[in-house]
Amino acid sequence: MVQSRSTSKRKPSPAQGNSSSLISRGIDLGEAKRWDECVKTLEAGLKLEPEHLIGQVNLARAYLHVSRLDDALKVIAAVRQRQPDLELGALIQAEACNRLQRFAEAEACLQSQPLAARTTKALWFSLGFAQQMQGKHAEAIASFMKALHIKMDDAQSHYCMGLSFFEMNLKDEACECFRTALLMGLDAQTIRAVGALAFAERETCQWEQSEPHLQQLRDLVAALTPDSAVDATLFTHATLMDDAMHQLMVARAMTNRWRDYSQRAISRAPNRSGDRLRVGYLSGDFHAHATCVLMAEVFEHHDRARFEVFAYSHGPDERSAMRARVEGAIEHFVDVRTLSSRDIAQRIADDQIDVLIDLKGHTSGNRLEVLAYRPAPVQVTFLGFPGTTGASFIDYIIGDAVVTPLTHAGHYSERIAQMPVCYQPNDRQRPLPRLMRRVDAGLPEGALVLCGFNQPYKISPEVMDVWCELLNDLPESVLWLLDWHSQARPNLEREFEKRGIALSRVCWAPRQDLADHISRFSLADIFIDTWPCNAHTTASDALWAGVPVVTFPGETFASRVASSLLHAVGLDELIGEGIVGYKDTIKRLARDPARRAVLRDALVRARETAPLFDSERFTRDYEALLLRAYERHEQGLPAAPLEALTAAAV
Repeated sequence: MVQSRSTSKRKPSPAQGNSSSLISRGIDLGEAKRWDECVKTLEAGLKLEPEHLIGQVNLARAYLHVSRLDDALKVIAAVRQRQPDLELGALIQAEACNRLQRFAEAEACLQSQPLAARTTKALWFSLGFAQQMQGKHAEAIASFMKALHIKMDDAQSHYCMGLSFFEMNLKDEACECFRTALLMGLDAQTIRAVGALAFAERETCQWEQSEPHLQQLRDLVAALTPDSAVDATLFTHATLMDDAMHQLMVARAMTNRWRDYSQRAISRAPNRSGDRLRVGYLSGDFHAHATCVLMAEVFEHHDRARFEVFAYSHGPDERSAMRARVEGAIEHFVDVRTLSSRDIAQRIADDQIDVLIDLKGHTSGNRLEVLAYRPAPVQVTFLGFPGTTGASFIDYIIGDAVVTPLTHAGHYSERIAQMPVCYQPNDRQRPLPRLMRRVDAGLPEGALVLCGFNQPYKISPEVMDVWCELLNDLPESVLWLLDWHSQARPNLEREFEKRGIALSRVCWAPRQDLADHISRFSLADIFIDTWPCNAHTTASDALWAGVPVVTFPGETFASRVASSLLHAVGLDELIGEGIVGYKDTIKRLARDPARRAVLRDALVRARETAPLFDSERFTRDYEALLLRAYERHEQGLPAAPLEALTAAAV
């Protein structure tokens, strides 16, 4: 806490003496991290001496610790009005703004400091963080470099600089930053940093480096206890490991960080009258994002006679056609970007939402902590993340009988709520494939094209071994991969050569917009899936383009998605039993062009007939599932598994 020495020889008045004593006591309580008492004591002292600068600064800091962010901003604004160049004042204001997701304000506050006064690592780090969260990664890197110029061994600056390099597709540079941060010690953030490093190494297909870090992750997770509270990159665990109990352990440790939030009461309005169920969606992805693309027609098909729909958007508004489409489809669209998590929860409670649906899970920029305040009586996670949240405050995870069979209930902290056919919605308004020639995509005209349009992190050494075996067994074939970013391709090409595959057998597809991507997809003969993380949206794109997908189910949500999609288009025959069944199915299909033609025709018809692409039917089934969940609450019953009314089995 901030201390001061009195240099005045004047005898203080009784009120001043009492206020000084209270403020001094408040500062001591802050040093002892007794923040609630600290706040009460400093507030009492400042009532007696409102202009006590040191008391104001310390009260603003204490407000940060008890998450009274608006109060912190109010107090520190008064301080900065008197001393605008006080660096600590700017730092407190910026931290409050950052935590309120008001990153542009945080940046402006710190940039207002005279350049000569920007002398601390803390200021440059805070500035870099605010810039990073706005997607201004080059500027963020420059700020983190300034922080490191002052304190070269600051592990947090190295780590955050790595995150910005990663977002700029400079994965090798990101890896170096993560390695440096871990070498210098990140303490409580070690699991997060090791996960980020392992994922970045997999993104660039540096398998010799990533495998030891994945093992380190397993060891770190094995050492967690039920009471552990850690920050982690759960996406790494969910996509690179086929171990559901490992994922659950990490997820629980992450949400343990918010276990006391339910005690920080938010007020709920009394029961309202009305026949419509109020459904709220919480997401930062109401724009041109895969989740929003999948959900668009669900929003449009919601039955407004029975459902009153709210969206709480904490992400960017990039003025896209998709954003405009979703805003037009949803009855109440609320931008909550500038609100704290507690204030978002209060807004949801004030709106008397009956069922609150989180669409992000443990993906980047999530606000899961909003649900920790329990703003709605029924809380659900859906679609955005392929796995459990680990949260005791989320009642249901929406899946289906394939991705979330009830025999897997122990893998989830939530109760499983199963859709009748497939958990994944789809948009029939997505582009239809237009006619293309193979020569236009750089493909050999007479070859069998095996397509593996998954991102590089999904390609493991084991996947590579199987794919190379297929290329050897099918000499007329080529493998068509996404050239996702420049740093992965050289490493993949080296791995092909190590396995004796000529690079002429590997074709590369540059990144393109959705319409062009779907059109070229139709040039492939077979889409061959990855594991333990399947193609998800990419698999539904392949099926929409008329390309048969071959996969096999694993033990986790992420490893069973493609099987669910195939079931929803009636092509269970393409779901293999393990790796052997996967290889046999691909080879059998590769050698049977007549069967491939039949499958392609069936998939073209499926655009109009299959449950996977029938968004109106999906929405009715989905609404029925939400009503089942809410009816249990209305009956005073706890959340319980909701089995699919028509079961599918894999």
